[in-house]
Amino acid sequence: QGYLGLGMVTEAAAELEKIPAPDCDEPAVLAVRLAVLQERCEWPALRAVAAEFVRRAPGQAAGWVTWAYATRRADSITAAEKILLEAERVHPQEPTIQFNLGCYASQRGALAEARRRVDRAIKLDQTFAALAATDPDLEPLRSAGPPASSGA
Repeated sequence: QGYLGLGMVTEAAAELEKIPAPDCDEPAVLAVRLAVLQERCEWPALRAVAAEFVRRAPGQAAGWVTWAYATRRADSITAAEKILLEAERVHPQEPTIQFNLGCYASQRGALAEARRRVDRAIKLDQTFAALAATDPDLEPLRSAGPPASSGA
């Protein structure tokens, strides 16, 4: 973690290789491995390690998000969305999961679903409002304009 904090990804990876089995499969070690692989943009490897992380620590929402992120890049939005739909059942109040599902829905053209999910993410955590204004995945949603008013 120290090497990563200093931006020394190669050194962090080398230290990870020195960790003996079975310790190398502990969630804390896998979390550092995830960070290294993400920094290196090694999507297929990141997808595999994130899936193992989720198997070992399903209660950590960040693992699910990382797994979906890597899967999107290594495979497809459809495959990533399946992961997050499962994650939503485990973490129904996690705003990052809602936001990313909104992004995926926007990319699929399911704008009503996208709006509902993004609004839910913002309700859970206001910091997602700024991200919603700039995230490229939400461009189809922003282009559609504001939601229709349901007022009287």
